[in-house]
Amino acid sequence: MEDRPPDDTVGINQRAGQLLQRIALLLEAKGENPFRVRAYREAAAHIEGMTESLTTVWQDGRLESIPGVGPSIASKLDEFLRTGHSSYLEELQRSVSPAIESLLSVPGIGPRRARQLVEALNIHTPEELARAAEAHRIRTLPGFGPRSEERLLAAARRWTQREQRLLLGVAWPIANHIVDLLRRDPIFLRVSPAGSLRRMRETIGDIDLLAASHDPPTAVEHFTRLPLVRDVLARGPTKATVLLETGLQVDLRVVEPGSWGAALQYFTGSKLHNIALRDMAIARGLKINEYGVFEERTGRRLGGEIEEDVYHALGLDWMPPELREDRGELQAAAQHNLPVLVEQSDLRGDPHTHTDWSDGTAGIEAMAVAARNAGLDYIVITDHTVSLAIARGLSPERLQQQRREIDRLNRTLAPFRIFQGAEVDIRPDGSLDLSDDALRRLEFVSISVHSRFQMSREAMTERILRAMQHPLVNVLNHPTGRLLGQRPGYEVDLEAILQCAASLGVVIEINSQINRLDLDDIWSRRAKDLGCRLVVDSDAHGPAHFETLRYGIAVARRGWLTSQDIVNTLPLPAFEAWLKARHGRQAA
Repeated sequence: MEDRPPDDTVGINQRAGQLLQRIALLLEAKGENPFRVRAYREAAAHIEGMTESLTTVWQDGRLESIPGVGPSIASKLDEFLRTGHSSYLEELQRSVSPAIESLLSVPGIGPRRARQLVEALNIHTPEELARAAEAHRIRTLPGFGPRSEERLLAAARRWTQREQRLLLGVAWPIANHIVDLLRRDPIFLRVSPAGSLRRMRETIGDIDLLAASHDPPTAVEHFTRLPLVRDVLARGPTKATVLLETGLQVDLRVVEPGSWGAALQYFTGSKLHNIALRDMAIARGLKINEYGVFEERTGRRLGGEIEEDVYHALGLDWMPPELREDRGELQAAAQHNLPVLVEQSDLRGDPHTHTDWSDGTAGIEAMAVAARNAGLDYIVITDHTVSLAIARGLSPERLQQQRREIDRLNRTLAPFRIFQGAEVDIRPDGSLDLSDDALRRLEFVSISVHSRFQMSREAMTERILRAMQHPLVNVLNHPTGRLLGQRPGYEVDLEAILQCAASLGVVIEINSQINRLDLDDIWSRRAKDLGCRLVVDSDAHGPAHFETLRYGIAVARRGWLTSQDIVNTLPLPAFEAWLKARHGRQAA
């Protein structure tokens, strides 16, 4: 292979991080020293959280300046950046059974159990693991039982579902990179994501793209020759399906420019939205398809070059794609009563961020500067508290030390403002893991469940309700505790939680991390209807994570939220006044 740096515009930091994570997984499979395994994972986390391109750091000879990257890891990164592959990873892959590697990808399975499953039951894949659990074969092994078998079955099924759906935050950057490449090619007049990706659903199937061109066959040919394409699965005069180097499938359809708007509406969906729209058209004697809007009786074409044609022909306002789920948007459009949805540019601050004082990858100043560069005016540092030892949770004494550092930086970075808060653990009995004295010294208190996810619905609901009643609590974080594709949310009565939050003035979080997006769109809209206010925040653990705010905003838009529903759209003075009022303080 010719030495060349990989294309830096497609997330080189993320790909390098994935390389190190893969090495860590295989080292774990071989039973290597846990500290060595952890070193690779920590280096991966730092690289994935960097805002500076890893290629630039490499070209400047600064790889070992990255936290966690010593000479050994730096040499492996150097090879990857020069050649696009890793001989060390390939060596590890040859030394580890593919079956063990495959089983290690299922949460809850470590190296010892993976080897046991392979050797005793000849299980090689997560799918085979699920079938063995369904047949109750796993419980017969030493160290396993019915409960562990049930947990492994659930984990294997979630793994399978995850493999079938892409996270929005994984698909969106890739799709937009391809869109940017196609837009630079003059054969393409217009290009856009379509399908569930354009509607910004939390997970999607394949990546669907739509393009307009006067020469569709040539446009299709140019698409299939993109450097990211590994295989062409299907190709015709107006559409093609390809596999990228990453293994993701992308479908492109090319239409004539005169049908662009109608095709974009049709291929955006959703299916239920389109069915309802076409029923409205039939009632008016019209026909709508991907080619345009037509009079049924005469066949006369009324429009279709722009998407607005489709909706205006039915007396409807155009609506953002995020609303097109047949949840009342057509009725609102007919009454000219669609909400003015919140935009990412409306956000003035981020009230959920972490630093290297707990489990973040960067210092307070680096996080503040990254937030300022992202267009924000303030952030709240919400490092973990003492109960979450695995995340180096802060004691009251360390919180006081952190406050002195924040005060110093506020003098340096003004008018940008850093608030000190904490992500306080909710204990199983509903109490908080900081004393009232320590809580009063904070400017912001958010609360989270991080343990005992298997509690009953009644017990978990009571636990959270009790915690929210503390008078100093500002925000309830990730209310369901779900991780998309990894674990379902815990059992909880969300209706009761949201009603309580509305009555107490406790704000509900929409967490923008791509595997959380918690609260989801349906419950976010319900929260709004009940009178709750919400925040959209990044839960950033590194400077690059402020980019994820777009995905939280997507959830908010799908939930019909406006800027008035989101607390952190408040300008800095208003946000500070809200905090002081919530804590019962008087403005100076």
